[in-house]
Amino acid sequence: MRLLLDAHISGRRVAQALRDLGHDVRAADEERALDGMDDVDLLALAATDERIVVTFNVKDFLPIIRAWAEDNRSHAGCILIASSLRHHHFGLLIAGIHRLLVDLPEQAAWEDHVVWLAHPT
Repeated sequence: MRLLLDAHISGRRVAQALRDLGHDVRAADEERALDGMDDVDLLALAATDERIVVTFNVKDFLPIIRAWAEDNRSHAGCILIASSLRHHHFGLLIAGIHRLLVDLPEQAAWEDHVVWLAHPT
């Protein structure tokens, strides 16, 4: 699966582990041009590149996704990480993201699809 990790997700730990699991991952914190990119531009880049955005930044991305839906503008999918998970929960993030991708394994099925990833209870 093709992913784009937002800036607050460790490329060194999370992206690399997802790559090791066979996913094609770009990480904002690994690419100077992406680090600090405006959220709308990041979602647009991901849509053009057919990558699912993975982000902790629910506060900003949720309104953008809603606005895109109202404008009939498509994106390549989004995984919103709930605040119950923390940035340093690398193992849970990797396992949770990978599980979501295994559960919906076709890239095209992610178009305009938004899912939440939360800490398992």
